[in-house]
Amino acid sequence: MRASAAEYRSLDLRAHEILRDVPLYDVSSIDLPGSDRRRTIADIRMLESSTPPSHIATFLYGLRYLLGRLFGWDREPIRPEDSFLGRLSQSDRCASEITPGTQDGPFWIVLYQFPEEALRETRNKTVHGFICTALVRSPNGYILYWGVYVRRASWLTRPYLIAIEPFRRVLYPVMLRRVRRAWIAADTRMKRNDTAV
Repeated sequence: MRASAAEYRSLDLRAHEILRDVPLYDVSSIDLPGSDRRRTIADIRMLESSTPPSHIATFLYGLRYLLGRLFGWDREPIRPEDSFLGRLSQSDRCASEITPGTQDGPFWIVLYQFPEEALRETRNKTVHGFICTALVRSPNGYILYWGVYVRRASWLTRPYLIAIEPFRRVLYPVMLRRVRRAWIAADTRMKRNDTAV
């Protein structure tokens, strides 16, 4: 599931410029086989929203939410002056399929979503983080890349990252495998429909 940073950095992504001074923390990827049709990040989001989360993901996100409430990590919303929204060009804003700054769940805002690339941002007392999702054509279908970037938000950042490392190693593969299963199931349904017609 883990991908090399060099492979990821070789992709033609807008995130490389926007996050030029933010450390790349981790890169994961997963093969999404068999689709003859053009697929986009919007398709990935639809699969994610229509598939129930795993019990592991539900537990870990619930635990993080509980700890955040207990210790006050998430009390303050991200301030405009702290967000990277200001780094977007006018053409980024016009090309985004989702309005930049749109809330995406309890922790994230969308910076942009293009057909083959999306960037989300979070900031709280533990981290200032970003996830870049990129969908790239491959000989067997597509490859989904997941680049995680982290900036220091406070003295908590380093101990927090150390503490969550074992959970992250479980959570990321679970989430990517869930997308892959949903992708394969959707592709199979489409092929059946095409055959029926």
